[in-house]
Amino acid sequence: MDLSPSPAQQLLQRSARALLQQRCPPERVQELALDPRGFAVDVWKEIAMLGWPGLLIPPELGGSGGSVGDALALVEELGRACFPSPFVGSAVVATRALTAAGGRRAHALLPALAMGERICVLAVLEASGRLDPDALAFPVAPPDRLTGSKLFVADAHVATDVIVLGRGAAGPTALLLPIDRHGITARPLDSMTGDKVFELDFAGVETGPDDLLGAPGDGWTLLGPAFGVGALARSAEMVGAAQRILELCVEHARVRAQGGRPIGSYQAIQHACADLFRDVESARWLMWEAAWRLETGRPDAADAVATAKAYCGDAALRVARRGHQIMGAIGYSEEHPLHLFHKRILAASLDMGDATLHLETVARAIGLSGTGPPGVR
Repeated sequence: MDLSPSPAQQLLQRSARALLQQRCPPERVQELALDPRGFAVDVWKEIAMLGWPGLLIPPELGGSGGSVGDALALVEELGRACFPSPFVGSAVVATRALTAAGGRRAHALLPALAMGERICVLAVLEASGRLDPDALAFPVAPPDRLTGSKLFVADAHVATDVIVLGRGAAGPTALLLPIDRHGITARPLDSMTGDKVFELDFAGVETGPDDLLGAPGDGWTLLGPAFGVGALARSAEMVGAAQRILELCVEHARVRAQGGRPIGSYQAIQHACADLFRDVESARWLMWEAAWRLETGRPDAADAVATAKAYCGDAALRVARRGHQIMGAIGYSEEHPLHLFHKRILAASLDMGDATLHLETVARAIGLSGTGPPGVR
């Protein structure tokens, strides 16, 4: 098997890198991190014109009909630029779920998502913070009213629609709602990474049969595969951010002089940079192998996705922490972009299932007895 990106994917990466270097340099990312909105509307419109939000949407619904590999190639570049956007949640996970769900409302929304005119976010996590069906307690029973809250809803302040996953009489049930429906309130949550996450409060929100996404009780069956693709997308984002940290550290080691010579000439720094390279490349190829298994329908695809997500999170965090050591004092200042990549990796490692959740899936796959709930499948 050949896991290297195709010529079309390499072209996509080159064009994405050129655009992001011009329109979203580190200075712009730093400004957005300090901005309460944290979202570059002008850049989002540009990438929408290029068709990026519609990459995974079928052509008959206004998208490009791209593959998971195409999306991962693009997200890796988004991670390398540390580009803050709702791309993974809306253009990867939500579009994947809506495409699989079918139905009049889902298909009516997809063309607008493909054009970047609407943004769909996910309201799934609750007090436990775990991405598994057993953690769902939020009651969902259309046409009853929704009352309760969902936590860690990313980019709710710029969203137009929300997929809500809760527990119904038949099991996990998903709803598709406009986020401005009466009774839905978004309250910002503080985060050490600077990501814009919210608590969504539902105060007697009216629902009806038309709001159902899929059949009652099929919510996890519908969204689980989309979460798997989302886990791979977050892995690609972490790989891209770690790649940029590696590049920054090598550049710094070449020009930073100590004792009359560049610090890159010292064996300790050389070994540290070699460790960064090892972690970046091993994470990248685990991610691409999992994507290949997923796209080819291999029976162990979910286990490969879990392995990639868990490893990419740990490896990318090692890269970020070692990067601070190589950089020294400048790496700990806000004037340098290293902290932005570190925070993005930290946030991505927790999104779409943390390492503990995915390692439980890996443990069961290799025959170890696990007591935890099933992971993202």
